[in-house]
Amino acid sequence: MRLLTSLSLTVSLLSCTAFATVHSVSSPNNNIVFSISDEQGPPTYSVSFNNKKIINGSKLGFDFQHHPAMRSNLAIAKHNKNSAHHQWQQPWGEARTITDHHNELSVVLKDKTTQDIAYILRVRAFDDGIGFRYEVNKPNARYITRELTEFNFADAHNSTAWWIPARGWNRYEYTYNTTSLPKASHVHTPFTLRNADGVHVSVHEAALVDYAAMTLNQRRPGTFVADLTPWSDGVAVKTNGQFKTPWRTIQISNSATGLLNSHLILNLNEPNKLGDVSWVKPGKYLGIWWGMHIGKNTWGSGAKHGATTQNTKAYLTFAAEHGFDGVLVEGWNLGWDGDWFSNGDVFSFTKAYDDFDINAIAEHGQKVGARLIGHHETSGSVSNYRTQMEAAFKLYQQTGVHQVKTGYVADGGNIKRIDERGNARFEWHDGQFMVNEYLANVTLAAKYKISINTHEPIKDTGLRRTYPNWLAREGARGQEFNAWGTPPNPPEHTTLLAYTRMLAGPMDFTPGIFDMSFNGLGENTNRPQTTLAKQLALYVVLYSPIQMAADLPVNYLAKPDAFQFIKDVPTDWEQSIALAGEVGDYVVFARQERKRGNYRGNDWYLGAITDEQARTHTVKLNFLSENTQYEAHIYQDGKQAEWKNNPYDIQINKQIVTAKDTLTLTLAPSGGTAIRFKAL
Repeated sequence: MRLLTSLSLTVSLLSCTAFATVHSVSSPNNNIVFSISDEQGPPTYSVSFNNKKIINGSKLGFDFQHHPAMRSNLAIAKHNKNSAHHQWQQPWGEARTITDHHNELSVVLKDKTTQDIAYILRVRAFDDGIGFRYEVNKPNARYITRELTEFNFADAHNSTAWWIPARGWNRYEYTYNTTSLPKASHVHTPFTLRNADGVHVSVHEAALVDYAAMTLNQRRPGTFVADLTPWSDGVAVKTNGQFKTPWRTIQISNSATGLLNSHLILNLNEPNKLGDVSWVKPGKYLGIWWGMHIGKNTWGSGAKHGATTQNTKAYLTFAAEHGFDGVLVEGWNLGWDGDWFSNGDVFSFTKAYDDFDINAIAEHGQKVGARLIGHHETSGSVSNYRTQMEAAFKLYQQTGVHQVKTGYVADGGNIKRIDERGNARFEWHDGQFMVNEYLANVTLAAKYKISINTHEPIKDTGLRRTYPNWLAREGARGQEFNAWGTPPNPPEHTTLLAYTRMLAGPMDFTPGIFDMSFNGLGENTNRPQTTLAKQLALYVVLYSPIQMAADLPVNYLAKPDAFQFIKDVPTDWEQSIALAGEVGDYVVFARQERKRGNYRGNDWYLGAITDEQARTHTVKLNFLSENTQYEAHIYQDGKQAEWKNNPYDIQINKQIVTAKDTLTLTLAPSGGTAIRFKAL
């Protein structure tokens, strides 16, 4: 009997080994290889770059509330390969034409006992990284309690990571940490790291729809597990059993700038679903906004109320005179008096304060040639907003408003919804409920030909490709922290944003502060810790199709020569190239203005920023068109410039250059350079 049992066991093991399989897919240039294996039991995947492991064997699968787990008892049943190579165009963006060139592997995973299909793992390998997702069709697998996807990084103890904490009260609005990889405990994505070989990796997700956002939780050193942001009842994702997860993305490059030049996230999103979006207009705007942050005005009514008819008309006139498209006005609608942060239930999105005549303002805007930009602050009371949303968009459509900034100011985990029984429930900004709520806002706005700029948002995952009226979002520590942040954003902040948050998509950072001394100069005051030239360079470095000139008009009139760059710089680009940089140290970007109709769009713009270290960087101008002369309008830090006590020292000059020339950029501590290359 023992002999028979041993023989049976041996045959069984041999049978399992015989059927164990490994399948791989390579990027078109063969540098990146994704492999999936069931040789060691539970299916695992790994990723190699230039013949070295970047991600070691990492687990896959799910746990469910009322359905067997999809994890250990699975085997690869069959696979299929495909490839694609085509180009597509963005209606607006950091580049007009995007190339989608990838090889695809789809793998069917079956339960070893029942032989039922558990899920399909679909993998796409690009030259700039990997995307993979689960495709499930199991009607009884409705409630996901855990997604088991791992990212088991090779050489973890010799890798550096840049990250912000996940599941915190302040959503995504933190300064970035620079640590060894094992010290990054629970992080938001995009999550960026660099290994000892200088390989840069960023983990994120694409096409986040009807699913919970993925954070990364480090369990063992170097091994991160997908940690889905749950509902208030603890369930991670609620489905009908037929679902596709967002793409889990891994961008890979030999250089930091390689991450910046990647279009992986966009390529993994579906094409435009809105049809004709010619009504979606990139542009620049002013705002009755900064005055509230520095205490000059108030959101609520009273003697210092910012959103008045008189004040808005003056802003619209100034905007039109200086070539801006519109003016954002916050605090115009009833609900801002008292503790508005905790008072979202009383907001009205159609009723204005008595000193704000929206029809008169719309008429004035049409007369001078600048538009009102709408604002909806929910203070996290989304059910109150949902019941008024359509009426609010109808009002804006009637008054010529084409863009709306929405806000969801509330502590993380404190978004208020009213359930079907009338009970208040409190959700995370990045849980499945709010993922769907943000998208519902965007799609309803599209019905009224309105574009959305979301603040306190769900993170960007490339959905601007599918819904091009989703122009921008916040989702990081923005300029307002420089008014009252205590501490304000440090000098390295924007040099970190470029390689982390900005990999996800456009950010409404709101640059352009010209008065650094509203709280005094020095190192220990709440104010922008930058030079004036760096504030200009941010318009090129931190991409958004809508850029705000955030300061008060009086401060721009005081520095008209520097203000000229903000007036000139576009927000819509034919192409963009990250020329140089290192994570958290410095960034150099060049962008070509977009060609529209008969307008040639030959001008180029360059932005360079640095952290607290002064730098000198020589840049080749070979990105410029050959056989063309350019007049370079150069805005650079002066010889005595530094952010602490002399931020205003700026040199502005012009010189003739061609594609054969080089320029030496001299950046002061927390300084920058902004250049317009005007084609002659």
